[in-house]
Amino acid sequence: MVAVQPLQDDDPQSLGDYRLVARLGAGGMGRVYLARTSGGRTFAVKVVRPELAEDPDFRRRFQHEVSIARSVSGPYTAAVVDADTEAALPWLTTAYVLGPALDDVIGRHGTLPEASVRALGAGLAAALTGIHAAGLVHRDLKPSNVLLAADGPRVIDFGIARAVDGERLTSTGVVVGSPGFIPPEQATGQVAGTQGDVFSLGVVLAYAASGRQPFGTGTAAGMLYQVVHGEPDLTGVPEALRPLVQQCLAKDPRMRPTPERLVAELAPDGVPAALEHWLPGPVASTIAQHAARILELDTPVRDGEMAGVRTPTVLDQGTAAEPTRTAAVAPEERTASRRGFLALGAGAAVLAAGGGAAWAWQSLGGEPTHHKRRRDDVIDPADFTTPPAGTSPKPLWDTRAKHLSLNYDIPPLAIGGLMVVSGDPLIAHDVATGRQKWSVTGGAAATERPLIHAAGLLFFPSGTYDGDFVGLDPATGKEAWRSRLGGRYDKPRPVAADGRRVYVIAEIVTGDAKETPTVIAAVDIKTRKVLWQKQRGEASGDWDVEATADGRHVVYTDNLYNLTVRDAAHGAQLWTKPVGDDAAARPTVFRDKVIIGGATMRAFDLKTGAERWSLRTGHRNPFEAPLTLVGTTLYASVYNGGVWAVAAATGKKLWKSDDLGRRPVPEEFVQVGNTVYGATALGSGGIHAFEARTGKLRWTYHDSVHDDGRWHIAAAGRRLLVAHSDRLYGLPAV
Repeated sequence: MVAVQPLQDDDPQSLGDYRLVARLGAGGMGRVYLARTSGGRTFAVKVVRPELAEDPDFRRRFQHEVSIARSVSGPYTAAVVDADTEAALPWLTTAYVLGPALDDVIGRHGTLPEASVRALGAGLAAALTGIHAAGLVHRDLKPSNVLLAADGPRVIDFGIARAVDGERLTSTGVVVGSPGFIPPEQATGQVAGTQGDVFSLGVVLAYAASGRQPFGTGTAAGMLYQVVHGEPDLTGVPEALRPLVQQCLAKDPRMRPTPERLVAELAPDGVPAALEHWLPGPVASTIAQHAARILELDTPVRDGEMAGVRTPTVLDQGTAAEPTRTAAVAPEERTASRRGFLALGAGAAVLAAGGGAAWAWQSLGGEPTHHKRRRDDVIDPADFTTPPAGTSPKPLWDTRAKHLSLNYDIPPLAIGGLMVVSGDPLIAHDVATGRQKWSVTGGAAATERPLIHAAGLLFFPSGTYDGDFVGLDPATGKEAWRSRLGGRYDKPRPVAADGRRVYVIAEIVTGDAKETPTVIAAVDIKTRKVLWQKQRGEASGDWDVEATADGRHVVYTDNLYNLTVRDAAHGAQLWTKPVGDDAAARPTVFRDKVIIGGATMRAFDLKTGAERWSLRTGHRNPFEAPLTLVGTTLYASVYNGGVWAVAAATGKKLWKSDDLGRRPVPEEFVQVGNTVYGATALGSGGIHAFEARTGKLRWTYHDSVHDDGRWHIAAAGRRLLVAHSDRLYGLPAV
């Protein structure tokens, strides 16, 4: 179990808004503390060692890592929610998971059953998908960095994580990570990419299933040798799991499965379904006991103060560093409240308020008017229980974005605790409070392109017609990157990006007004220069594309109604084919397939273009595009034809919901836990919540604004971020 130690004389008492409660441990980068806010929320705070804090290069790299790590989100990671990289001793704060580490559980209870290992692998693979999408490689995935909570595992500690764009905390030739768990390429001092994390995942699964490290124990040198040259010992790993674990442990990174494929293999019905009652009873009991011990640690209170206490909550994916408004509870009531937590179960999230549960802001008193809020008025979604059936939750906050002219076809992004909304101005609001953090007017803000986020940057046209485009720092809205295209292109427009490249559409500057060839080009994020460019079939004329990139391919539809796949590294065209005007929206890439909507939803082989499956609506209207992929499930709607969930691997219809009748159907989807939330294109619609497994409509949210403005939605942890007309809302994901 986690060795919680009292604070020592040389420990700080507080950092920022966090009161330190106890020591949780120490590592190569610094000490880790248990901390609480004045509202009672629990966090883990990592403080950098003094000798590292004095190194300017380390500070610069630490700032870079924190900036990217804050963009990691998802239900199976402990989110970075706050940081001060300029402090005398830099620190960062993550959500604290009330659950023990995997190695503690194996040491106390022995190996996990096969079903639990499968669920564990699915959750960890889903976590890696989010980490890699943010431009990070973890590089130290091991049992002590995997925490087990009642609703799934959590990946923690990005202490030696490397940015995929190449800037990292260590140099080539230096071995970092834990011997026995790192991949062969990392063991030999090479740079490990995303597939290195898959190797580590394979080791973790073998350990969870067998209680043994597949490359043995002993000296670091001996374990590293076995990782590079030896074969894994998978004795004790269930026969049905062994082939997949062996693939993860392949010496050649190219032979290892992707995290997306692991999710599909381990959780064919989706990760949330796999994690229902996923742990044996004794382990679940250990989690509850661990939570009780942590929650019995009280933050010291100044003389004369009443402690703000609420019934504890499993803190899995909070993104707020803000204190939570709580009801005052007398000291003699605290023990009963904590014991009540164990009776309610590790996943309970209720608010102690005079002995009753409260699910609406009105229960705490006051109207959620944004401009009147103080920091201690911020309501956290963990303070809500599920509303009565059919009733939508009340907003955590709402605010009017002054002078905002929304780009109505562009959904917002949730990045590092911010809600970034496209329009003029481009704005960012704090996801916890709704307060505006920054705005950018003109130039980049005026783009009508989707928000392109990769490698910790937001990419936009420069707005200065200088032949370059820019990358904004999402934390500040300031320019942090600029391409170096040498004036050879006119108005390059970013259309997609992966961890290494940005893909743009641009016209080549020729000096001949009659001939301005349009090209798609790849720009290296590190060097900021063009890697390749490919011209459209015709020499000139308007050309636009809707694109996506997965690191190996760039895939796009264009306004000539073609679907094209190119090799991402060199630009070679793998294939192209006409798909029709109703399918010419942003394609979706899933493993080895590219999927498009239209009158028929179709999946094509990424390498060959051969059709792999198709699904017709059976209706006069097509599938609205673009499609939304969540894990292994595609969500789409048909006007007057319902909401659909489709298995991306096979094209099988999982469910079709007609609960909305003839009401407007959603066109944007997000999933949080076991609920799918959709936003409609028509202002008369709103936000609809559906059960992810059945498609049953749970509730519909609508504000009092009656106009034609479409709705948009994004998710940040347990918050739904909603934009409608000139209003922004934060809703609890319940």
